[in-house]
Amino acid sequence: MTKKDVAAGGFSTQERAALKERAAELKAEAKRTKGAKKAAAEEAEVLAKIARMPDGDREMAERVHAIVTTVAPDLAPKLYYGQPGYARDGKVVVFFRSGQMDKERYSTFGVSTQAALDEEGGLWPTSYALTEPTEKAWEQLGDIVRRAAGPQQS
Repeated sequence: MTKKDVAAGGFSTQERAALKERAAELKAEAKRTKGAKKAAAEEAEVLAKIARMPDGDREMAERVHAIVTTVAPDLAPKLYYGQPGYARDGKVVVFFRSGQMDKERYSTFGVSTQAALDEEGGLWPTSYALTEPTEKAWEQLGDIVRRAAGPQQS
């Protein structure tokens, strides 16, 4: 350490650089922990909401959850208007709405404007009715999730 370095703040240029680097690492680590805790809490909220759904809708919501978390693991579960949603960077891409909780005749699987489903013809669905879906319907829903979670549209 030179006298100039010590007089300037007690640390050499290298030591100051190392301190700044370590501070940045600690800040990033704190954000990751905070983010991980937040993500875990949001998923727990979604799972609790699904568990409270009436029979029929609960099973469909569980299946939607399993499909989304398998097909698009980068989408994070979070409540969306009090129902299960799946988001990228905090913005919901796809969601499930319980028909029984909404007092509707069917449940809904929907996509938001964040979904990458735009069609060249300028027309595409943004929601799908769910009433006792067949295995083929679940496969179609998986394809929709895969496409919706793809590259974001500009």
